[in-house]
Amino acid sequence: MRAAFSLLALVIVAAIVLSLAKKQATALKPPAGAASAASAALPVPQAVGQQVQGSLDDAARRAAEAASAATN
Repeated sequence: MRAAFSLLALVIVAAIVLSLAKKQATALKPPAGAASAASAALPVPQAVGQQVQGSLDDAARRAAEAASAATN
């Protein structure tokens, strides 16, 4: 009898935990309109790569100018 009550208690606790987890999971999902707006706001990877490459080229040019100014 004690084992049956223990098993029943475990099933009840598991049901409560699963229902709370389900509520939390649905609360974390963004609304359907917000998901498409967020994906539209993300930059294109090629544009990011070009921006990084431009920054690196600019930094290399500045370093070369500083090195030539230091030797003169």
